[in-house]
Amino acid sequence: MPTSAPPPSNYPSRSEDLIGRLNSLHAPYEAKLKALRELKNQIIGNRTKKLAFLKLGAVPSVVSILSSAIAENGGGANLEFNESVIIQSAAAIGSFACGLDAGVKAVLDTRAFPLLFGLISHPNEKVVDASARSLKLIYQSKLAPKYDFFQEKNMDFLLSLLNSKNENVTGLGASIITHSCHTCTEQQTLSESGVIKKLISLLGGSLIQRDASLESLGAIIKENPVVVSKFMGPENGRALNVVTELTKDRNPRTRLLACVCLILIKNSSTCYLQDAGIKTKLILILLELIDDPGQVGDEAPFALSSLIAEKEDLQKIAFDSNVVDRLCNHVEKGPFQAKRLQGIFLALGDLCSKLECCRDRLLYLKAINFLTDALTHDSPEVRAAACICLKNVSRSVKNLSAGHFMNEAVIIPLVQLLHDTCTSVQIAALGAISNIVVDFTVHKSTFIQCGGVKQLVQLSKSMDSTIRVNAVWALKNLMFLVNSTCKEEILSELSPSMLISLICDPETSVQEQALALVCNLVDGPIDSVEYVFAEEGLLLNAIGRQLQSASKVEVVIQGMYVLSNVASGNEFHKEAVMNLLFPQAGSDTQTILIKFLQSTDSRLRTASVWTLVNLTSSPGANSRVMKLQTAGIVSQLKNMFNDPCLDVKLRARTALGQSMSQ
Repeated sequence: MPTSAPPPSNYPSRSEDLIGRLNSLHAPYEAKLKALRELKNQIIGNRTKKLAFLKLGAVPSVVSILSSAIAENGGGANLEFNESVIIQSAAAIGSFACGLDAGVKAVLDTRAFPLLFGLISHPNEKVVDASARSLKLIYQSKLAPKYDFFQEKNMDFLLSLLNSKNENVTGLGASIITHSCHTCTEQQTLSESGVIKKLISLLGGSLIQRDASLESLGAIIKENPVVVSKFMGPENGRALNVVTELTKDRNPRTRLLACVCLILIKNSSTCYLQDAGIKTKLILILLELIDDPGQVGDEAPFALSSLIAEKEDLQKIAFDSNVVDRLCNHVEKGPFQAKRLQGIFLALGDLCSKLECCRDRLLYLKAINFLTDALTHDSPEVRAAACICLKNVSRSVKNLSAGHFMNEAVIIPLVQLLHDTCTSVQIAALGAISNIVVDFTVHKSTFIQCGGVKQLVQLSKSMDSTIRVNAVWALKNLMFLVNSTCKEEILSELSPSMLISLICDPETSVQEQALALVCNLVDGPIDSVEYVFAEEGLLLNAIGRQLQSASKVEVVIQGMYVLSNVASGNEFHKEAVMNLLFPQAGSDTQTILIKFLQSTDSRLRTASVWTLVNLTSSPGANSRVMKLQTAGIVSQLKNMFNDPCLDVKLRARTALGQSMSQ
């Protein structure tokens, strides 16, 4: 059977032909209207088609047609036809902007934004509807311009939108608030202008108005106790009851938004929503919403996470409501959109942040298997969330001691994530590793053999201070209670010069963790103390310099604990500490220990007194005690007999008793 010959290579494609019709100077408006409808129908819900038409310059063509139609829309026989062109053009612009930042950018670049806003006051309700819908879609993107609430004319215009009888226009007003309200000042300005009262009245309106109002109310009250108190006040009547009732709405998105609104109210102050019944109700509704197959199901786990984060009472209610089992079952039933999986892992992580029963249940359900699988997920957000969950599950001393985490199935993918191209994944992986390497068993060599130390040392040189501090934190925990063999293996990658560099890092948080790392290094057998005397004592001298110059008390505390451990060694080690604290007669540095002992921070006083306990503990301490008496340290110890901190008081008495016995 004969076949038709393919078109020549220079023959325009159907898409190019469509753009040609839109751009034609000679094509009648009827042809352009038909082309607009065809374009809109092709790109609705089709990301690939949108991108293809964007490359062909479709948006400038559509905006040009819209601009011309508006200019010619003054009346006459073509009025109805022109309005049809305007409606189709506005709808096409909205379709390009829907869920695609590249489309939003193209729309904004062609200055369609002011054209659409100008149409909000058009006498034709269908034109207004089309324009309001397109603007709402644009405002769903972070690229949309931020609305300035502080200009009086802008606030007047916003209130006119909210007072409109057109549900799409009121929805647009609410969308503007959701997109642009981020600061306390903006929240306060909107609250004082009467916007909250108007939004509350819209909660009784159509589905579009309810959902848009709930979302914008959330933006106005978020983390702002003052505005929340106004929302809860008598002038707004039974606003809380209205929102609570909407958690029972048959529309899943309305239920979710109402729950989010209540969570924001609860999180703003301990005064509100303390009844155990409403807490349980919120948890159960959100669990039910996770079953939703669409966007609601993707967002519900994040709402659950924000409800229970850092709140042990709510985590206990969630555990009693079987949340751990149900979330694990959700994961087993997958696959899901990456966002939903991310949210579930974050919620599970929050559940395990404080309660041992949740950690035990998660391990019993073998959730460790799907968490380790998720470490290689395509989505960086899922990889990071899985790391966060592992970090919280591994907070269990009991399960760390049992060696549940220090195995190749967990360690190898975690170490691989230290090479991840996404910074947030690296940081999350470092957090999980920091907990897991505390492991109290002999399995720490597993991490070292997997190349973990080498990569941690590499990341401790990162330009990103957050990565540096987390890498050093992990090295510190890895060094905790390890034997001499493991210490040597770690130090084969982490040289004394590298340690000195970290102790002198520009970031005080890195300095603190580096000193804590050295503290763990010199802890243990007396041979461990020798590590700080490597390379002619440069490491110990660096610690001494930090004690003199550190601006953060936590750095000084860690430095003093290093000296306390060194002072627990032999006579040579103790004298080295004395020389560091009292370098020469008449020097101002002689007063440094007095300053530490008189600190208002009980942690620093404790670390300093511990150092004195170790300096005065041996039979040969007589010369050191005399030096301490001369420097006024012994008198200071007497003043600390009734220190408000019990630990300081007890150690001061021990140090003084040892001093007196010399």
